[in-house]
Amino acid sequence: MPDYPSRAEALKLFFEYTKTESLRKHGLAVEQVMRKLAQKYGEDEELWGITGLLHDFDYEKFPTAEEHPYKGNEILKAKGYPREMLDAIMGHADYTGIARESLLAKALFSCDELSGFMFAVTYVRPSKAVADVKVKSVTKKLKDRSFAAKVSRADVEKGIVELGVDRAQHIQFVIDAMKEKAEELGLAGGSEHGAKSQEQRA
Repeated sequence: MPDYPSRAEALKLFFEYTKTESLRKHGLAVEQVMRKLAQKYGEDEELWGITGLLHDFDYEKFPTAEEHPYKGNEILKAKGYPREMLDAIMGHADYTGIARESLLAKALFSCDELSGFMFAVTYVRPSKAVADVKVKSVTKKLKDRSFAAKVSRADVEKGIVELGVDRAQHIQFVIDAMKEKAEELGLAGGSEHGAKSQEQRA
């Protein structure tokens, strides 16, 4: 048994602090991508998944750069989550100055903004299905600075470079990971969502 709280406990904490549907979907999406990355690298899938799930759990209550992710990390530390996870969550916010030294930290940073961006790209597709999203269209939208403007292109690029992966392959990896949970994430198609959800997240 892992020496940190279970996924069920993490999910309870996540829902307790995160009430907004778009933020909940973002956390679940990053969890999914992190689980697939853990499989790719032969790492602890549960730890990586929970790290993805909880990386922004405090954001709704503590949205400022002075509080997020510091407040959340204090809560997670008190609950017994491991240092590797805490450091990765601190490192996902570039402004904390915490170096992303572990593979876990680099993986989280590589898929956080990109996962959020994928929602916006999916919502403007006629089908509103992530299964129909192509790498080419994601790349094109990334170049359009007015589209999902709050998504940091610099962080997307830096994350890919730090993880040391091919850009197109990594974008496809994120698409494929999210496709597996499309129903849960509201990305299976036919939804009435607008291209708005992840833009509101810093």
